[in-house]
Amino acid sequence: MFKSTQRQLTVLNSMVFLFVFVVFNAIIYGYLSLKIFDWVDADMLAQAEAFRVKNRHSVVANPPPPYDPRIFILLRSTDGRIINPVPFRKVDSGNIPALAVAMDSEQFKTETYQGHVYRVISIPYTHTETIFEDEPDFFVERVIAVSIVDSEVKLLDNFFWITVAGGLAGVIGICLAGYFLAKRAMVPIQAAWSRQQQFVSDASHELRSPITGIYSNAELMLRHPTHTIAQESQRLEVIMTESRRMTKLIASLLTLARADAKKAELQLERVDISEVIEVAIERFQAVTELSHIKLISHIQPKVEMVADRDRMHQLIVILMDNAFKYTLPGGIVRIDCYQTEQQIVLQVQDTGTGIAAEHVPYIFDRFFRADKARSRESGGTGLGLSIGKWIVEKHKGKIEVQSEYGQGSQFTVFFPADKK
Repeated sequence: MFKSTQRQLTVLNSMVFLFVFVVFNAIIYGYLSLKIFDWVDADMLAQAEAFRVKNRHSVVANPPPPYDPRIFILLRSTDGRIINPVPFRKVDSGNIPALAVAMDSEQFKTETYQGHVYRVISIPYTHTETIFEDEPDFFVERVIAVSIVDSEVKLLDNFFWITVAGGLAGVIGICLAGYFLAKRAMVPIQAAWSRQQQFVSDASHELRSPITGIYSNAELMLRHPTHTIAQESQRLEVIMTESRRMTKLIASLLTLARADAKKAELQLERVDISEVIEVAIERFQAVTELSHIKLISHIQPKVEMVADRDRMHQLIVILMDNAFKYTLPGGIVRIDCYQTEQQIVLQVQDTGTGIAAEHVPYIFDRFFRADKARSRESGGTGLGLSIGKWIVEKHKGKIEVQSEYGQGSQFTVFFPADKK
C-alpha cells in the first residue's frame, strides 16, 4: 500500500515540477524570441524614417540616428524599381535588393535569403521632394530598411537547444526530486499508520482482558445456579472490578478519539487552580491512609487562570494517581503549585520506583507502561499520561518529567500566566 502511494506521489510531484519547468522555459524562450529583434528593429525604423531626398540627392537627419553597419536602406520607385541610395555600400548590399521587390507591409518581417536571415520593413516616403536624380525618372515611393540578423537567430537557436538539453537533464533531476519528496512525505504517514495499528492492537488487547474476566466469572456462576450471592461474592467482585476497569478504559479511549478528531472542546472559564488541587487532594486522603504514603502539599492561594475546570481536575488526578501507583508504602508524594510573573507551575513529585532512562521518552505514548505488571494490578490502562499531556497542550502549556530509577519521579507542568 505504501509503495503504491509513494509511486503515485512521485509521479504527481514529478508532473508538477515538470509542468512548472516547461512553462518557465517556454515563457523565457517566448519572451526572448519576441524581444531579441527589438533593438535592431528600432535602429532600422529610425534610419528609414530619417532618410529623405534633398536637392535630388539622399540625405539623413541631423544628427543621424544610431548607425548599425548591418542595416541597408533601399528605395523603391513608383514603377517598382529598387536601388541602393548609399554609393559606398552598393558593393556590400549584394543581392539584398531582391528581398524588397514585393515588400509593401509596414510591419517587420523575417526573411531567409541565400543562407542568411534578414529583417525587412517598408515604410511610405512622406517627404515632398521625391525625385532622385541618381537614377533616371526615379520617383521615391517607399523607403525599405533591411538588416541581417544571423547572430540573433543563432543566439535563439542555441538557447532553444540549451533549453532542450537542460530539459532532459531537468527531467532526471525532477524525477529524483519527486521520489525524494514522496519518500519524505511517506515517513510521517507510515509512522502515523504504525501508531494507529499499534493503538488498535493495544486497545483490543486491553479490552479483551476485562471482557474475558467478566465472561469467565459469569460462566462459572451459571454453572451453580443454586448458589447464593454470598457464595458467589468473590466472582461478583471480580466482575465489578473488571467492569470498572473497562469503563475507565472506554472513557479514556473516547477522550483520545475526540482529541484526535479535534472534537474535544474545552469549556473555558476563570478557574482557581489552587481550589481544584485542594479538591483533588481530599479525594486522595483515604488512599494515603490505606497505602501508608505521606502526602505533602504546598499550594499558593488564589492561583487563577482561564481553563477548563473539569479537565484541570482530571490532569491533577492523573498525575497524583500515577505518583501513588508507583510509590511504595512509607514513601512520600508531594504536590506544589505556585505562580510567577510569566507562568503557573504545577509539580507532582514522588519517592517511588522511578522510571528507567530508556523509558522516559515513551511515557506519554498511549498504552505505554514501564512496569506493566504493577500497572495492571493497580487498574492502570496506560492512557492517563497521554490524556494528561493532551490537556496540558490544549491549555498552551508544556509538561516535563525528571526521573531516576529507584529514586522517584517529578512531573512539572508549566502554564502561561494570564496577563493582568
